[in-house]
Amino acid sequence: MTRKRRRDSRVLLAMALLAGFHLPAQAAIIGTCTIMIGASETMKSNPAINIFGSRQAGGSSATATITASSLLCTILNLLDCYSVSAPAPIAFTSSPSGGDTNVTFDTVFRLDGSGPDIPGGSPQRVINGTHSVQVDLTATKSPGIFPAGNYQGTVTLRCE
Repeated sequence: MTRKRRRDSRVLLAMALLAGFHLPAQAAIIGTCTIMIGASETMKSNPAINIFGSRQAGGSSATATITASSLLCTILNLLDCYSVSAPAPIAFTSSPSGGDTNVTFDTVFRLDGSGPDIPGGSPQRVINGTHSVQVDLTATKSPGIFPAGNYQGTVTLRCE
């Protein structure tokens, strides 16, 4: 009887181990990603008054500093690093009447002060460390021109 129990327990142990390999892997990010907001963006209009953007004459980019720290990113060679994105808003935060009508928004960002523009909705992997980010927002009204008044737009910088 002892021999049969030992064999049965070994079979059960083997089945339990094999069953464990078929379960979906659950992982938690072990780390942090901190965003420190810097300068706000200044949007200016083009001469035709149908484009507002930080890249127009007199405009300036918004800035932030991201500090990413992931234990798994360090140990497993970038397996679980953070990604940064800055998707375009769907509307102005505030605008005069008609200011949001027929407007499309576009964002780009740059990491560490150089390199090509990255479309705002395209997550970009960052390795552990501190990274500077510059974000530009452009609003285009088509057809028509922007009515006179104050406009405010908000871009959400994400680190996920």
